[in-house]
Amino acid sequence: MITVHPDTFKLAEVFTIARGSRTHAKVLTVRIARDGMTGWGECVPYARYDETLESVTAQINGLPGDVTREALQGLLPAGAARNAVDCALWDWEAKRAGLRVWELAGLPAPGPEITAFTLSLDTPEKMQAAAQKHAHRPLLKIKLGTPDDMPRLEAVRRGAPDTRIIIDANEGWTAEVYADLAPHLLRLGVALVEQPLPAGADDMLGEIARPLPVCADESCHDRGSLAGLRGKYDMVNIKLDKTGGLTEALALKAEAEAQGYSVMVGCMVGSSLAMAPAVLVAQGVAITDLDGPLLLAQDRENPLHFDAAGVHPPVAALWG
Repeated sequence: MITVHPDTFKLAEVFTIARGSRTHAKVLTVRIARDGMTGWGECVPYARYDETLESVTAQINGLPGDVTREALQGLLPAGAARNAVDCALWDWEAKRAGLRVWELAGLPAPGPEITAFTLSLDTPEKMQAAAQKHAHRPLLKIKLGTPDDMPRLEAVRRGAPDTRIIIDANEGWTAEVYADLAPHLLRLGVALVEQPLPAGADDMLGEIARPLPVCADESCHDRGSLAGLRGKYDMVNIKLDKTGGLTEALALKAEAEAQGYSVMVGCMVGSSLAMAPAVLVAQGVAITDLDGPLLLAQDRENPLHFDAAGVHPPVAALWG
């Protein structure tokens, strides 16, 4: 039996990107109960991809109750609905087998990975204050994506002069804005820029200079996306809510690396349950961005552990 339930987690602070702000993370929790065992997973429906809590719930409720992980890949498209069900099936399979998911998947035992911490879009003064507060962290991800981002970036660098910085423009720039900003990004020691141009309108990235690595986020969902990225991007951001679960995420990671792309593993704003399977994908990648639980005022029971070594793999009581 498959059940799906909406859950809401209050954020520690207002979270703002170029597309808007939020105060709560609204997620769907899926449970699959069979043979006396229950596996669970979480997804975050995303309006950018025409998903709502209601539409994703309907997709999940339309599945046969005995769906297998193999059959699921053809029954639902890549997206939030397939993600929650796929991860719940992995959890259930691990419990049935008395193994951890990483063992079922044939992966090495996972360890902690240094994760980025995200500073949301705000005034330069508030972003500088946030950077100062989090300057002890090894990697900061800065949300930008407006025509007037230089004061914000300068302010963040003043607040965290020694921290490694990556930038997420969330499709908010034009080719002209990015070309103008790129030299300044280098000057300020930015290590990476994520999705500077809108997906579907990013061909200019193949024609203009890319003086620092460019990562595809909205332009990369699953393995089918890779052909359209050639010559435009240097890295892909794998998010389970885009790939449609752990199964495709692992396959996308392998194929992207085989084609010469670096890999970033990211997340939507969700709980530790959503991040748990992504930690397995994040093993050994260039950039890990699984800070969702750090942005929450509340989390699941048995949450992921974060310390100076990064985000640790989930305990079995949480997932997998």
